[in-house]
Amino acid sequence: MYFVRTETMLRARFGPHRCTRALLTMTLFCSMTLAAARAPAVDIPPSQLEAQFALIKARTAERIAADREHLDALSPAARLAAPPVVWAVEGALSEFKECAECPPMVVVPAGEFTMGSSVAEQGAEKQHRVTLVAPFAVSKMEITFEEWDACVADGACGGYRPDDQGWGRGAHPVMNVSWQNAQAYVDWLRHKTGKLYRLLSEAEWEYAARAGTTTRYAFGETLFPEQANFDATNDGSGPSDENRQRTVPVGSFSANRFGLHDMHGNVSEWVEDCWHDNYDERAPNDGAPWLADANCNGRVVRGGSWEDSAVELRSAARTGGDKQDQFYTDGLRIGRSL
Repeated sequence: MYFVRTETMLRARFGPHRCTRALLTMTLFCSMTLAAARAPAVDIPPSQLEAQFALIKARTAERIAADREHLDALSPAARLAAPPVVWAVEGALSEFKECAECPPMVVVPAGEFTMGSSVAEQGAEKQHRVTLVAPFAVSKMEITFEEWDACVADGACGGYRPDDQGWGRGAHPVMNVSWQNAQAYVDWLRHKTGKLYRLLSEAEWEYAARAGTTTRYAFGETLFPEQANFDATNDGSGPSDENRQRTVPVGSFSANRFGLHDMHGNVSEWVEDCWHDNYDERAPNDGAPWLADANCNGRVVRGGSWEDSAVELRSAARTGGDKQDQFYTDGLRIGRSL
């Protein structure tokens, strides 16, 4: 079964997994940022993008080869408890925009992390180790109404114009879109560019949201309304600075260490995976979407929304809904294989 969202959504309970002291000799990511490893966005012709990606992947493979033996020597328990590893490539291309209507994309480095939340506090979030051996790209922001409307204007996205609830289109995140609508958007980008635009897997989404952290949120154990758009009140009162009761333009808050904005709150984000009530031994450990052993009418949504409390915005928090659901809390963020 999967959670069917109503205006009061069902979410998993919270739980941090704290960063432990490094046992490995490789570059770990408990207290560092990618400031030294990330190059600023550059204006690069599309014809040169693939060469840049090939270089990033080659250097990533070299870093993994140097570190993998040490990782593989750990016991399963030690590896599960180990800090995350981020195989960032210093000085590499960090952002790109492939076409005029394409959303800005951030190159997320390969890495390994413990997905889920601690045994004491988990909901449907059993911890397991995931290794992503290839870098991938993630949209820097949630997809906006402006970007969605460009798809419609191009004769795609089924001609569907989602309601903005009177809050504004433009730079506001698109909402009232289903998983099926989200698939129509990435299908348009694939046809437009010839590249592998897609929804993120659930594992990719959590890795990107954590950005090398092990705390409940990318910004620490506590989330404040100055950091994300959510309901920070105890009683749902508002609108106020603590409970805006609507979406805000994307990028209104600081990015995480990977350069991604609004991974917590604003709108929830559809991912590729079919809904499973919890992770078990069948869950992929390579970052792939979990599509087997489930009724795939149910799909996964991540990140929480403007309507949700902080507990529902945790990096590990997950919920699901029918693939045809269209809520004013739900939008999308996209990925691209490199």
